[in-house]
Order: sequence, then structure tokens, then C-alpha cells
Amino acid sequence: QVQLVESGGGLVQPGGSLRLSCAASGNVGSIRGMAWYRQPPGQQRQWVASITSGGATNYADSVKGRFDISRDYAKSTLYLQMNSLKPEDTAVYICYGQRSRLGRPLDDLWGQGTQVTVSS
Repeated sequence: QVQLVESGGGLVQPGGSLRLSCAASGNVGSIRGMAWYRQPPGQQRQWVASITSGGATNYADSVKGRFDISRDYAKSTLYLQMNSLKPEDTAVYICYGQRSRLGRPLDDLWGQGTQVTVSS
């Protein structure tokens, strides 16, 4: 079965940058669309960015122009490059993948999350 494991979180100063990684293992060929979500303290989970199997990307308005989502198929890894970080970006960042079979969505996969804290 497919598993998603995030890494790269930590403490960063406002205006700084951080790169998150999400390593997939198992039947990685079944994963189609992938995305990053985040859950700020005391708030609900929110969508951040997504990428299709064809490489098309979309971003939430709050991170547009600052974040970049990418996918390395050779390494079976999803990335989120975060620039110009703000305190309001502080959250647990969670990797998401949609598993498919026979061309149809099968189920949703979630990583364990990695903490990102933006503070001076």
C-alpha cells in the first residue's frame, strides 16, 4: 500500500524560505493528483497547492506567487518550495495524494504532517 511521509519542516524567520518534501513508497504508480494542505493552530485544514499527473499546478490565493509545488517522478517525491514566509504561514503541512485504479479515483492518501513555524 502507498505511504506518504513529509519532511523539511522547522522554524524560520519571516521573509525566509523553506522546502518541504513528501516521499511516497509502495505502489507509487497508482498515485495521480497530489497536493499540499496545511492546518494552522486552532483552525481547520486548508488546501494550499495541487499538481496533476500532467504537471498542471494550482495555488491558494494566500500563497500564490510565494509557493511552488513540484513533483520528481524519479524520486517519487513531492515538493513545496515556500518563499517570503509570513507568520500566518505557521501550520502543520500535510501531503495528499489521490490513488487511482482503472482510470478512476480510488481513495485519498494523507501523510503524517510536518510542522512549519514562522516567527522572529
